[in-house]
Amino acid sequence: MSEVEFQTKLTELMGEISTLPAAEREKLEKLADETRERHERLRKTVNSLQESLDYLRLSIKYLVFDLEATRRENTYLRKMLEEASDA
Repeated sequence: MSEVEFQTKLTELMGEISTLPAAEREKLEKLADETRERHERLRKTVNSLQESLDYLRLSIKYLVFDLEATRRENTYLRKMLEEASDA
């Protein structure tokens, strides 16, 4: 369910709740508000996790780049050592 669909359904639910008697309405309005708050916290948590994953992916790319550069340097230095020992 998308964010728009959720908000639409919640608005529809709040509209239906408003037609109920006061005693029932208060309880259901409280539950609907709690649901809205939980949904907002969940959305923020998912966004935070997505940002963390994006940062992790970028960090891994940098680490792989660094590893490849280190391997190239290692190969180059080994070749230099071999040439120096042959001379």
